[in-house]
Amino acid sequence: MTWTDDETGRRRSRSFYGKTQREAKAKMADARKRLDAFAPVVDARTPLATWIDEWAKTSLEASSRKAATKSLYRTLARVHLAPAPLGTMALAAIRPTHVEALVQRMRDAGSSDSTIRTTYTVLRAVLDGAVRDKLVADNVAAKVKRPAVTSRADGRDEARHLAPSEVRAVLDAAAGTRYAAILSLIAGTGLRRGEALALRWEDVDLEEGVVRVRWTLSRVGADLVSTPPKTMRSRRDVPLTPGVVTLLRKHDIAQKAERLRAGSQWGNDRGLVFTTELGAPIDPRNLFRAFVAAVGRSGIDATGVGLHTLRHSAATGMLDAGVPLHVVSRVLGHSSVAITGDIYGHADDTRQRDAIGMLGAALGL
Repeated sequence: MTWTDDETGRRRSRSFYGKTQREAKAKMADARKRLDAFAPVVDARTPLATWIDEWAKTSLEASSRKAATKSLYRTLARVHLAPAPLGTMALAAIRPTHVEALVQRMRDAGSSDSTIRTTYTVLRAVLDGAVRDKLVADNVAAKVKRPAVTSRADGRDEARHLAPSEVRAVLDAAAGTRYAAILSLIAGTGLRRGEALALRWEDVDLEEGVVRVRWTLSRVGADLVSTPPKTMRSRRDVPLTPGVVTLLRKHDIAQKAERLRAGSQWGNDRGLVFTTELGAPIDPRNLFRAFVAAVGRSGIDATGVGLHTLRHSAATGMLDAGVPLHVVSRVLGHSSVAITGDIYGHADDTRQRDAIGMLGAALGL
C-alpha cells in the first residue's frame, strides 16, 4: 500500500501481513480508512511519559490556561501518568481498560475524587494532543466515562458551612491580628481566597461600598502570581456591608503607618490591599494558618473546616435569608447558576420545604 505523506509530500509505502490473505487485506483496509480520516496509518510507539514531556513544553505551555493550572497539570502528569505502568507504555498500546485501571489504582491509593477527575482531564488533554499531531488515531481516554466527584448519597457535592454565630466566633478570635480585615471581607462577601489576596486599592471604592474583582493570586512554584480570573463571571463588582467598609478604612490607615515605618524596605508597590509587614503579597498558606489558629481559639467544632468554609458560609447565609439563587451565583462569581445549585443544595432543600409549608397553609392542607 502506498500513499503521499501530507506533511512531507513524499510517497510512502507499507506492507501488511497476516496469517491469512483475508487478515492481511483487513489490516490494509483499516489503514486505508485511517488515511481517508487523515489519521496516522500506524500509531506511534513513543512511550506516554516521553510524549507528556513534549506536550507539557509545547501544547500546555502555549495554552490559555492559568499559570497555576499549568503547574497543577504538570504535577499530576508527573506523579500519576508518567510512572509505570502507564507511562512506560507506547501510545499505540494504551487502551480504555488501561485508563480505567489508572482510575482504580488512584482510588485504591486513597486519592480524592477531585484529584482522580483532574488527572483524567490531564490524560485526555495529553492524548488529544497526540491525536492532533497524528501520533494516534483515537483518544482512548475519551471512551472512558469521566470519573465523578461525589460526597453525598445523591451525588451532590455539598459544601461544609458554619452558622452565622460560628462565623462571628471565628472573626472575634481573629480580631487584633493582621488577618482580621481579610477574614471579615471573605466572610462578608464570599470572595475566594485568591481574589481577596489579589485585591488592589484601585479596585476598592469605600465611598460606594464596593470591591471590583479583577485579579486572583495563587502560588506557582516558588512565586506568588496575580492573574485575571478564569471566567468573565468571576470578574464582578461585589457590594460591601457598612461593617466591612469600616474595617477596611481602619486597615488602610494601619497599612499606611506600616509603610512609613518600613521606609525603603517596603516591597514593590502593587497597591495591594493586604500585604506583609514589608508590603509583599501574603502567602495563601500563611492566611490559612492564621484562619486555623482563629478557629482553634474560637472553640467551634473544627471538623471539616477550612478557609473556603467562610465562602461557603457566606453563600449559605444569603440563601437562608431568601436571596434568589441567581443573585447568589453572581455574587460568588460562579460560571453558571447550576453550579451554585449543585454546591448549595442543602440551602435550596430548606427553602423548598418552606415553600411547600406556605402552600399547605394557604390550602388548609
